[in-house]
Amino acid sequence: MNKPWVEAIGWVSTAILLATLMRQVYTEWKSSTAAGLSKWLFTGQVAASIGFVTYSLLLGNWVFMGSNVAILCVAIVGQVVFLQKKRRGQTTK
Repeated sequence: MNKPWVEAIGWVSTAILLATLMRQVYTEWKSSTAAGLSKWLFTGQVAASIGFVTYSLLLGNWVFMGSNVAILCVAIVGQVVFLQKKRRGQTTK
């Protein structure tokens, strides 16, 4: 018994979370260093998102699945930015 407003809450929450995460990735990308960023942040986020995508697919919850696929994509981009900075010696972690 899904009501449209229930799914709207999920999608709005997803948009807020994605905006926050994308802003963090953008800030790290523009920064000259990623020294304050743990290498485990995006690694953990990727692992958790894969688990949540799998879980939401098994439940058939498309809002949760869509949200976590988008969050997984942001985590992958964040990991790539971190690794590029690490390769360039812009981080000490």
